This record gives sequence, structure tokens and C-alpha cells, in this order.
Amino acid sequence: MLSLLPFLYLSLVWTNEVGASDPGLPFMEYLDNDHLVCLKWGFDKLQGNITFKLVVNTTGWVGFGLSPNGGMKGSDIVMGGLGPSGPYFTDRYATGDSMPVVDKEQSYTLLSLTESDGQTIMTFWRSIQSCDDQDFHITAKPIKLIYAYGTTDEIAYHRARRGTKEVNLLNYKSKTTLPSLNYITATVENVTIPPFHTYYHCKVMKFPYLNKKHHIYQIEPVIDNPDIVHHMLLYSCPYYVTQPSDNPCFMGDLGDYCYGVVAAWGVGGGAFEFPEHAGIPTGGEGSDKFYRLEIHYNNPTEETGRTDSSGLRLHYTDQLRQHDVGILTTGLEPFGDIKYNIPPGATKFHSYGVCNTTLFSQLMNPVPDLQVFAVLLHTHLAGRKVRLGHFRNGKQIDFLALDENYNFEIQETISLGNIKTIKPGDDIVVECTYNTTGRAGYTKMGLATTDEMCLAFLLFYPAISVTGCASHPDVTNLSMDNSYQIAEYESLLKTLPQIQGVFDDNITFSSYPNGTVREMMKTPTVTCQNTNVSSGGTFWILNPAAGIIFLLVWIALM
Repeated sequence: MLSLLPFLYLSLVWTNEVGASDPGLPFMEYLDNDHLVCLKWGFDKLQGNITFKLVVNTTGWVGFGLSPNGGMKGSDIVMGGLGPSGPYFTDRYATGDSMPVVDKEQSYTLLSLTESDGQTIMTFWRSIQSCDDQDFHITAKPIKLIYAYGTTDEIAYHRARRGTKEVNLLNYKSKTTLPSLNYITATVENVTIPPFHTYYHCKVMKFPYLNKKHHIYQIEPVIDNPDIVHHMLLYSCPYYVTQPSDNPCFMGDLGDYCYGVVAAWGVGGGAFEFPEHAGIPTGGEGSDKFYRLEIHYNNPTEETGRTDSSGLRLHYTDQLRQHDVGILTTGLEPFGDIKYNIPPGATKFHSYGVCNTTLFSQLMNPVPDLQVFAVLLHTHLAGRKVRLGHFRNGKQIDFLALDENYNFEIQETISLGNIKTIKPGDDIVVECTYNTTGRAGYTKMGLATTDEMCLAFLLFYPAISVTGCASHPDVTNLSMDNSYQIAEYESLLKTLPQIQGVFDDNITFSSYPNGTVREMMKTPTVTCQNTNVSSGGTFWILNPAAGIIFLLVWIALM
């Protein structure tokens, strides 16, 4: 019966040509901006198997991996190609920025490997939860995917042919066909970047007039200088901001009062498309309001003579969606004269910001349930972890989001895949973990890249007038003589009363001086399971011919 195996292999190759449909691989994401590296995938159930198809514009070797932080070290990698002697494929793991080591346990199974029209198409599968220590655990949380490829089958240094992208494999939202080619451009124009490490530039502007309500369904970054543009925020302005401006931020003019977040982008992020039933409202009644584009430039070499014209494209349609989207800023209040310092030499220093949604009723009534579908987490260089706890009746019921391997260079708006419901009265706690072992002095909370932040932007529907809910510990009577041990100082800051503040899109404030940081549960860990996986369990995912192929596999293994 073993003579059937060559026929089986040919069947697999024939059914997985790049142009063939993939009914069992419903998800697709380009991993690079030039659309040269495409990943398709599908899975049968959360505790079952996951199948990948990697399509790369090369006839050389290709590599794909799951990374803890977007880099090589600790990554779970597969490498393969179609050489002169046929296909080659190995499961590997990376110990550093060097050639990945072949894994003793080959947990990935190659299904097909072909070349067509200058592309290499590699299809393979693995168990979602592997017991191999060298394999990356796939969970229903965002994962940093890495790729690399060569121009020949000699596996060597990839040079610039590499990249990373954060994707939620098990809670992915499929992209829909863009309903319109219309977009609003919100960019700066030939701004001169001063020779400072950190520079914030703000442009207050009006959008083009739209006589009726439309929905923004996609936010696309326009990055002129990717090496220095760190993040961008687009705010709506209160009614009393009536004049355009184009100058450095935080100069004391009225534009500084524009704080209703409409769109957010962080370094390493790409375009973000909203769910097909939701969009950001624009146009129609009240469309004469102003908006402020804020761009943070990170220029560590303090280079002179740089100009920039970056910003955002807001793609919109007149085909209205069911829900208006809002964005809520939560976390540790980064502004004002707050005596809050992170000590040097800390391996894991925790900071907290809290939001008690009971305060919303002081600015609006009634307060609806908020359906959170995406988040953007934000710290600066010392940030290592961000967790977003969700509490109800004083007890934690979930994590709204978490990133146990935060990477300053990859800050994307991530779709949660499943909706998280925040009810009136729920508490939100943002916890950030910092590492300052390489710093000689204290790190303050502030705007500079070398300062720190601890923020989470929640995308939800239906939109409400409240746009911000953050806090900071009441350090009024805290001694700043630097006599505390690191653990003692962290504990003290956590137990101090939290001064909570909420504000709406007209910058109407309400505050509460006695907030508390609730104790967070431990991050759920992946349970290793030994799964006896049959070959047929993957083949049926791939194509309608699965039944025949399953039968052939079963016969061949008899």
C-alpha cells in the first residue's frame, strides 16, 4: 500500500495551486506593505489543528515564524522551499539573531510545496497547542508573526527581505471589500523637524464639507519618514475651537483642548479596517467642527534638515453602518505636574491607571453597554507588558486585552475578534510593566520618548460623548527623597488613592479622588495537550476533495 504515497503527494500539490480557492482557509493577511508575502490560514477548533498557506514572491527559500516580541530570539520557525532535488521543509527554533536550530520534535507537517508564476507556495499544519518546549503556544490573543525569504535555495542571511506583523490568528476579523474610494486626507505639509529627540507637531484643521452623515470604515497611515514618525493621534475639537493652526503642540493655544480621539496609529502599525457593521461618523449635522492631528516625532540622533508630510487617510462611505464607533482613552494620566517616577534598576516595575465607568453618568445619561472590538496599547521604551483588566461588582471577570511581550516598535490597533461588553459601573484597570535596568536616573511619566506612558485606547460601539477616563495616584503627601526600595515604592503607589478623571468631547470634566487599584488575576497560561492528530483532520480543511484524500491517507497507513 505504500506505493500510493507518491500519488497522494501529487494529489496534494494539485489541489493547492496558488490560484485555487481555499474554502477551509478563510483568513488572509499580507505580512508586508508591498504585498509580496501573503499568509492564509484556517483552523477546525480552538483545541484542534491550524493550517497555514504561505505565498511569497520568490523562487528561493521562505521562512515563517511565531515570535514572542517580533524578533528572532525565542521564535518558533518553519523554513522550506523547492530546490533542485525537490521540496525541503524543517521545523526550527531561534536562540538569537543567527541560523535557527532544527527542532528535535518536528511539530509542523508539510502538506504541499510548489512554485508557480515566480511564487513559492508552502502549505503546512500543526496542533494549536503543542507540548514541545521549542514551539510557540498559539492562543486566542494577538501573536507577532515574522517572515523572511531569499532569492535562491541556499539558506543565508535575508538582509532586508524580512518583517513582522501582529495578528490574532484565532480571533481574526476578515477584511471586507472596500465600499468606496473616497477618503479624507489629514496630513501635515512639509513640517520642519527640529533637532530634538522628541518633538510633537499639531495641525488643527477642518474636514471637507459633507452634507449628510457618512461612516469612516478604514484608517490608513501615510508615513513620509518611517524612521522618525512614532505615533499619530487625530482628535475632534470642542465647539469653541474655531480657528485652524499648524505649529508645535502644547503651546497653550485652544488647539490643546482637542482631546476626543477619532483615530490612533502607532509605529509598526498598518491600516485598520472597522467591522462591517460599524464606522466612525463624519459629515452632516455638526460637520463644521475642527480636528487636531498630533504627530510625535522620535529623532534620537537629533538630525537637522528633515521635513515631513505624514498623516492619516480616512476612507469613508455614504452606505451607513449599524453602529457609530467611539474611542475611549484609558490608563495612567500622563499630563500635568504629577510627581510620579519609575526608579532605575527595576526589572519589573508596575504602574496602574483605573477607570470606574460609574463616573460616566455625571456627564451623560443614560449610559449604554459598550461593545469593545479592538484596542491599541501604548507605552514608551521601558514598557515590557500591558494588561487591561475588566472588573464587575469588584471582581475581575476578564482581560479586555493583554500583551505579555510588548514591543515599542510594533504598536498596532488589534481586533479582539470577539466582543467584550463593558456595562455601566464596570471598572477598567490598565497595568504596565517597565524594565529600567539600563537607566541611571528616574523615569518620569510624560510626553518624551525617554519618558513613559501607560495607555489603552478602546474602540467600541455605540459611540458616546465620554472620550477619556484615566487616573493617577494622589502623591500630594508622598516623600520624594528616593529612600524607598523599589518594591516598597511600587506597592505604595498602588495603594495610594487614585484621582480619577473623565471628560467628554467638549472637555467637560468630572473627577473622583478616592479610586482604588483592584488586584488583577494572573495571566491565563496555555495548557499543554498531547493531541493524537490524524493526517485526515487537516486535509479536509483544505479543499472539497478532502474526503478522497482522507481515504487515500487511511489506506496508505494501513
